[in-house]
Amino acid sequence: MAYNKESYRIIRTERTTLRINRRHFIYTSALAAGTLATDLPGCMARPNYKSPNEKLDIAGVGTNGRAAGDLEGVSSENIVALCDVDGNSLANALKKYPGTRPYRDYRVMLEKERTIDAVTVATPDHHHAPAAIRAMRAGKHVYVEKPLTHTVWEARQLTLAARKHGVATQMGNQGHADNGIRELCEMIWADSIGKVREVHCWTDRAKGLWVQGVLRPPGSDPIPPDLDWDKWLGPAPVRPYLNEWSKTQQTSN
Repeated sequence: MAYNKESYRIIRTERTTLRINRRHFIYTSALAAGTLATDLPGCMARPNYKSPNEKLDIAGVGTNGRAAGDLEGVSSENIVALCDVDGNSLANALKKYPGTRPYRDYRVMLEKERTIDAVTVATPDHHHAPAAIRAMRAGKHVYVEKPLTHTVWEARQLTLAARKHGVATQMGNQGHADNGIRELCEMIWADSIGKVREVHCWTDRAKGLWVQGVLRPPGSDPIPPDLDWDKWLGPAPVRPYLNEWSKTQQTSN
């Protein structure tokens, strides 16, 4: 199946009919029954219970690094499909989750995997919004890593898509789930330090593992045979492949 960069774009006019699948029907029916049971003497509802046969079917977009952690977090459900442009990473993930269906293009995966319930998205940043909104428009619940989008408009489109198709969504922002951030919010909400008028933020990632804020380094290297570089670029501008990106970035500082 042939695709061009236009097929990655977030298009306003795309329409998808939300599908209510068997799991959703059974689970919501159980919730309704559980609510009724709580009103009867001597009855205790168990609305959160699901039999092993009613686990969610989950697909993963991305399999290495942060994506591997996200998949581990939902490994108690049924991981049924995996997608990665890196053949080596995909092969390693298939060993950990045998029997899953492999894909190299998440657009193809979302077209073929009609029965999946949810999708995890942990890819290079420029694929976050395109992959997430496609999953939402297909009626899939989505967990997508930060940064959610590149623009405010993209963030609004994802919000509208989630509302329109009635799916549950979450952005992976693990650091902001710690107690320190929650305590900071509570202090601000309680006016403990007065009205906040200005906030200064910075990052210490100028060096080290995840270098940020530097120009794109020059040069190029041969594309590894197991990497689909064109799909890795996706909606991003075309540029040569460079193997030692991080080390070159540090040298350029």
